[in-house]
Amino acid sequence: MRFLEKNKLFVIAVAIILLIIIGVFTFDRNKPTFIENGIGFALTGMQSATHAVSGWFGSRIDFVTNLDGIENENATLKKDVVTMELELSRLKRVEDENKKLLRLLEIDSKYAEHKKVGADIIAKDYGCWYDNFIINKGTKDGLDKNMVVLADGGLVGRIVESGYNYSKVITMIDDVDAISAKSVRTDDIGFVRGDIINKGICKMEYIDTEAEIVEGDEIVTSHLSQIYPPGITLGYVKEIHTDTNTLTKYAVIEPTVDFKHLDTVLVITQKFKTEYKNAEE
Repeated sequence: MRFLEKNKLFVIAVAIILLIIIGVFTFDRNKPTFIENGIGFALTGMQSATHAVSGWFGSRIDFVTNLDGIENENATLKKDVVTMELELSRLKRVEDENKKLLRLLEIDSKYAEHKKVGADIIAKDYGCWYDNFIINKGTKDGLDKNMVVLADGGLVGRIVESGYNYSKVITMIDDVDAISAKSVRTDDIGFVRGDIINKGICKMEYIDTEAEIVEGDEIVTSHLSQIYPPGITLGYVKEIHTDTNTLTKYAVIEPTVDFKHLDTVLVITQKFKTEYKNAEE
């Protein structure tokens, strides 16, 4: 009561304002009042601002949510890529293996008159050349010393020792053996051995000075060989030279077998001997 007595004018003013507001909002009108416009403007601005802020936060939340989804998708895609790369690598190895086997089948067909067994190389001498190596077949597989070894391209060499489940092979690019050979085109005879200086290359020595061997001629094992069957390709003539000391010719032979990348070979499971004794062993 003391408050009303002390603030009579204030109370009367508030009452009048409330009555005016009630009157304004209760009577029918065609247009909003100035006060309504002000309140509507303020409310609309606040609503717009609230909507904008809400939309901004909503877009940020969507972005963060989508970012997590993208990261998960990227992780899945990376796993898929790794899986595909591994599968492609496996298919490439299978394809290479099939090509290798096809080439061995071609060699098998080329020398079909000889029985053969396949073998894998399991060890070799130091260096990048396969001039001596060990295969995973031995006496239990019917292999024995001096059996002939082939690969894609033709002659590799011969077995020099056989154990129960392994065999040692010496190749034509080693300078130990001298293989009786001839030119397919001219039938000129010589002996092929590895070049001790130029690794991977062979020399065909003791060729008659009248021989008509030329560059590009195919050189094969001859019928005079005591160990090797005739007609197996050794390589092709790369150069022709004359040896002034022996008055004979010699030819530089490039082998047809890739002696840097051997891994599988064929072994002819029978021996060959003739009455002709030469320097092959």
